[in-house]
Amino acid sequence: MTRENIIEIIAKKAEMTKKQAGLALNAALEGITEALKAGNKITFIGFGTFSVRAKKARTGINPRTKAKINIPATKVPVFKPGAKLKEVVKK
Repeated sequence: MTRENIIEIIAKKAEMTKKQAGLALNAALEGITEALKAGNKITFIGFGTFSVRAKKARTGINPRTKAKINIPATKVPVFKPGAKLKEVVKK
C-alpha cells in the first residue's frame, strides 16, 4: 500500500477531497515525527504506541574483513501494536 492509497482511503471515509486528505495525512505524520524527535511517546488506544528507544554503543564485526568496528549509540523509532490491531491482523 502506498501513500496515495492511504490518501484515497482517508478522502473516502472522511468525505473530503484527496488534497485535503493529503494535507491531513502530512500534518499527522509531521506531528508524530516532531513528537518522536522531542523524545515523546505517542499512543493511539487500540492501534498502538510510537516511541523512541536508545541503543547502546557496541562492538560489531565487519563480515567481509572480520575487523572489529565500533557502532555508536543511537536512538531508533519503535512501534508497539495495540491489542485491537493485533486481534484484527490475526484474523
